[in-house]
Amino acid sequence: MDLLSPIWHKIQRTLFPEIEEDIGPLSKKQKQLIAILELARVEELVNGPRRGYVGRPEDDRRAMARAFVAKTVYNIPITKALIEQLKSDKNLRQICGWELKEQVPSEASFSRAFAEFANTALPAMAHTALIQKHQSLRLVGHISKDSSAIVAREKPVKKEKPDVKQNKKAGRGRPKKGEQRPAKIPTRLERQIAGMSLQDMLDDLPTACDVGSKKNSRGYLETWIGYKIHADWADGEIPISCLLTSASVHDSQVAIPLAEISAKRVCSLYDLMDSAYDAPQIKAFSQSLGHVPIIDSNQRRGVKIEMDPAKAERFKSRTTAERGFSLLKDNFGGNFVRVRGHAKVFAHLMFGILAITAEQLLRLCT
Repeated sequence: MDLLSPIWHKIQRTLFPEIEEDIGPLSKKQKQLIAILELARVEELVNGPRRGYVGRPEDDRRAMARAFVAKTVYNIPITKALIEQLKSDKNLRQICGWELKEQVPSEASFSRAFAEFANTALPAMAHTALIQKHQSLRLVGHISKDSSAIVAREKPVKKEKPDVKQNKKAGRGRPKKGEQRPAKIPTRLERQIAGMSLQDMLDDLPTACDVGSKKNSRGYLETWIGYKIHADWADGEIPISCLLTSASVHDSQVAIPLAEISAKRVCSLYDLMDSAYDAPQIKAFSQSLGHVPIIDSNQRRGVKIEMDPAKAERFKSRTTAERGFSLLKDNFGGNFVRVRGHAKVFAHLMFGILAITAEQLLRLCT
């Protein structure tokens, strides 16, 4: 609050009047965009236009980075519509950094710039810097862990089938005399808890586009082609860390690396998770971080263990994750994934996550 309050007062009392004096009255959406850009400062991580090189001058990547944030704030589905909006809306164009509509780059230039931002993980770096600056000293009460389906417009990869069909009865019962059976292959959770580094855990997670399925709130099975975004949400719908995996990856496989990333960014007390995360390895890792895990029981053998009343009351705070994903999909471009490939899809979603983070942080002041 000591950092955010002066920024918010500066935006309200100084920045808005100065901009309105230069470009005219601002709409509510334009004020929202200006406040998000002022706090996110995504252009500080982008190099300016290069001078003194042979050939045509490169378009200003800083203005284009601000424009991609504007695209998520305005919930614009495609880049072509963003360009049309920039050319027709003088205030929006000047907020992003262009004076004349002739200066707005072409769709191809925006596409090349977005590919650069995706390869350098620009929105993810900006989000990390924002969290570390404004949330590292905050004591977070609850971290709500969850995932959400991301529908993509690309062909799913085909999974390789084993060449040799294993006999279902092989390996059962008492081994014969002299028989040597292969050692059991550890599961991903067992490998993670055994001491894998964070980078090794991230590299081990599948990231290709494939088919995912899960039961909805009514118990019906839903399938989709694309990816799955996993996130840790702090109280107030503030996303602390995010990862993008293949749609078929189970939620529990991402819990440990996600928790390790969040623990490096903020100090928290309780980890709230639904029954998909009900595994002893996840519970043990949460406790090793000094957290209190509150995980809904998974009804594996027909018996569901009910929570005690105190934990059940805290568990209600897990709706933070549901509201956060709803914000991303309904208001910040999560439902409009028009790019292909893991890096680009993740960059598109992280521009929305960055905008949500800035907006929710400013709401702490109001």
